[in-house]
Order: sequence, then structure tokens, then C-alpha cells
Amino acid sequence: MGDECQTSTLSEAPPSLPPSPVIMAPGKTLKLAVYELLQFISLGATVLVVMERFARIVSDTKGRDNTTYWLVVAVSVAYVTSAALLVWVPLKYHILKRRRLMDKITHWRPTALVYVILCTLPCFAILIASSQVQVNSGVRLDHFAELPVSLVMFSLICVDLVERIRPCSLLGQEADSLDLTFDLPGPVLTHLEPVSSVTSQLPSDEAQQNGAPARQADPGKKTVAPRGRHDVGVRSTPLSSRASSTAYLYSSSSSHPLGFLRRKDARSEVFVDCFLFWFDTVEMVRVSSQPEIFYSPWVYPIFILAFLSALRMVLPPHSLWLPSAGVALQDLPFFILRVALIAVFGLVTPILYLLKNALVSLAFFYFVFMTKMKIFKRQSMF
Repeated sequence: MGDECQTSTLSEAPPSLPPSPVIMAPGKTLKLAVYELLQFISLGATVLVVMERFARIVSDTKGRDNTTYWLVVAVSVAYVTSAALLVWVPLKYHILKRRRLMDKITHWRPTALVYVILCTLPCFAILIASSQVQVNSGVRLDHFAELPVSLVMFSLICVDLVERIRPCSLLGQEADSLDLTFDLPGPVLTHLEPVSSVTSQLPSDEAQQNGAPARQADPGKKTVAPRGRHDVGVRSTPLSSRASSTAYLYSSSSSHPLGFLRRKDARSEVFVDCFLFWFDTVEMVRVSSQPEIFYSPWVYPIFILAFLSALRMVLPPHSLWLPSAGVALQDLPFFILRVALIAVFGLVTPILYLLKNALVSLAFFYFVFMTKMKIFKRQSMF
């Protein structure tokens, strides 16, 4: 009986839990809190700052009327509070509460769409209204020299950057971040077979003539066999294929004298890709801050097309719709608008961006549509 009691006591003892989940949970919670706080600041602070500048302009046009100033400020505070409580917070709660369901939404990003509607659209509308208030009053007080680019566009970039790097682990090496979803999926070899080397398959006489010693294949060593396209097990993974290929290409960098300069990490490339993604839109918004354009009707098409370009953020970076959306919402409209601006105001925008829009649009239509025509299918032409 004593042995049975001792056995039951030992069996009921709770097993010791590994301390790693307890340590990792606060880190993930802290990362989530920082991301959410950064996005909320980008939403609220941007609208409040732009509205405060607009309130100052309206107050100055009416002889420094403090009542008008504080009325506009109160409206901006009420708008931010209502947008946060009625839309932003419920959306974030729904995303965090039903994370498994939201993970299935891979074709578009709800947070990006809500941010563009709640923040970017009102800010561009306020900038247009500020221009028209000054034009109708016959004064030129503020043409928002740096505010549209330094605040509105930078906040937009921050929100996009958070959405891109959110699934990424900020600690460890690139291979340790298993949930990265910001890269194009690539093929991964899932079936490996041991194959013998070419030298071992040759006869011994022929191997001696070629100057290679005859040796048998090592059965314990596995190598990748050259297989056809339909014979290789391929699966789409976010970053594991890129991590494995990167590790293979740069595996010998440690032996090189400058091997420390031959390292790369996809997480750092997210920052570069995000800023490059928005540079064209940033330049278009910067053009609107020039006085001769800000106080003219051309401010309407500039901010309207800039908002349409911002809608590209709704699509994730790996979306197949993104190239078409980039040409339809940015490159083609920006090319037409830049040609018109140069024709009216001169070189107010660099020629580089004009060439970029033209070449990207032409390359898209040529490689996507024209190469499918019969006349371009002849390989003997080029």
C-alpha cells in the first residue's frame, strides 16, 4: 500500500515547465505594444498637427480670431477620438482576438486601408482646404513647406514599415525568424536523394585518364540530385527559401578577408524596400509645397493622385496585384501629371522621376501584354 501511495504521489506531481515560454511572452507583448503605439501615434499626431496648422491659418485670415482657432482644434480632437474609439480600437481588438482568422487574409491589409482612409485622406483634404482658404482670402501665410513630406508621408511610411516587419522576429538571426511574410515565396527542395559523384560513375580506366582517382560514392553523404521541374517537391514559403539560398551563397564569406561586408539580412532590407516604395509619392507631394503650385488649382490633382498612390499600401508586398496597381495608381498617372506640370511651371520636378514613370509603364505593358502577341513570340527576332 505504501508503494502504491508513493507511486500515485509521484505520478500526480506536475512536470517542470521550461522557462523559455515565460521569458518570450513579455518580449512579444512589448513588441506588440510598441508597434501598436507607433501606429496610433502616426494616426493621431499627424491629424492633430495638420489640423492645428489649418486652425492657425483660418484664425489669421480672420484677424487672429482665437474662437475660430480653438473651435478647429476641438473639432480635430473630437475627430481623432471618434476615429480611435469607433474604428481603430475595434479593428485592432478584432485582429488580436481572432488572429488565426485574420492570418488567412493575405491578399490585402485591413490596418493599412483603415489608416489611409482615417489619416492620409483627411490630411490631404486639409492641405487642399488650407490652400483654398488663403487663395480666397487673398493672403499667402503658409504653404506647408515641409509638413506634407516630413510628417504625413513619414507617418505613412512608418505604418507600412510596421505592417511589413510585424511578423518578423527582431532577435536572432534571419534563419530564426520563421514567420516572415514580406518576401516573395520561392521554391524549396523538399525531397533529397543520395547520388553518387560523376567521377565515381566513370570506369576506373577512364577516371585515370582524366587525372581523377577512382573512388566510390559515400553512401552517408546526401547531395541534391538534378531533377526536372515536375519532379521536385516545391512549396511556397515566406522566407525559408530565401534564408536557405542566402546561407548557401554566403556560407564561404567567413574565410574571405572582407567576409563581414558580404552579409545580408532580409529584415534590414525591409527598411530599404519600404522607403524605395514611397520615394515617388514623396517627390510628388513635395512638388505641391512649392508656392506657385500650392496656391494654384494644380494642388487638386497632385493630392488626389498621391492619395491613389497611397492605396497601394493596402496590398501586401508579395501580392500579384501590386505590379498592376503600381502602374495604374502611380506610374501612369504620375507620368501624365509630371508632363503637364513641366509644361506649365517648368522643371518643378526632376526629369529622373519622369523617366522612371515612363520606363516602368512601358516595361510593364511590353512584357505583360505585347510579348504574348504572335509577332513577338518569334525567338529569331531578338
